[in-house]
Amino acid sequence: MATTTVYNWIIVSVYDRYDQHDHNTFVGKVLYGFVLDDQTYRFAPNDYVTSSRIEKCDLKRGIIETHSGSVYVLHGTGTDAAIDFRDFELLRMGYSPIQIAQLNTASNGMIH
Repeated sequence: MATTTVYNWIIVSVYDRYDQHDHNTFVGKVLYGFVLDDQTYRFAPNDYVTSSRIEKCDLKRGIIETHSGSVYVLHGTGTDAAIDFRDFELLRMGYSPIQIAQLNTASNGMIH
């Protein structure tokens, strides 16, 4: 099985609010990180990657399987974060959850 090994990884929980009166609703989790090694030949070393929705997560073994069937090996220590669904495209474009939070604070949400 070909895997992608990532470092500086973050498990990102995505939340959405359907209207202004709704509470945040959990949508799913994705993996964000930087490529150390890629046996699938999709990514170059040090590229960022944002996975599809996480289906299986074994942090003790350091393995994540996604909805699209990709398998990621976690290298080193990672963290977790949360973003709004409206910011998901920024994550897919390579912005980290920290950068997204900074953009939202600096623009007071005006980029959406």
